[in-house]
Amino acid sequence: MVVDVEPSQAEIDRIFHALADATRRDILARVIEREQSVSALARSYAMSLPAVQKHVGVLEAAGLVGKRRSGREQRVHAEPERIRIARELLDRFEVLWRARIATMARLLAEDPTARRE
Repeated sequence: MVVDVEPSQAEIDRIFHALADATRRDILARVIEREQSVSALARSYAMSLPAVQKHVGVLEAAGLVGKRRSGREQRVHAEPERIRIARELLDRFEVLWRARIATMARLLAEDPTARRE
């Protein structure tokens, strides 16, 4: 049985902080495609292995990725359930903005002379 639990504000902050960086978004996209070792990920960027490890750590703290040991390697994989939560949070913002835009469009379409008495 799957129980939907509303993420805390701290969890939401961690998710959006993790997604705020282009490198982390790229790492997430790569591990969504397929699980990769941290060292393989590091070869994709013009930065040190420790820098990539820090990015992976931020993603892991947000719950967007997980790691598992395979021999001497740390393998990074996406966490689809947490990614779903991020998508649902963004969907809520979209609903709010679409409602606001609809309200503005309705107000702009009104005949301004019809309000005068």
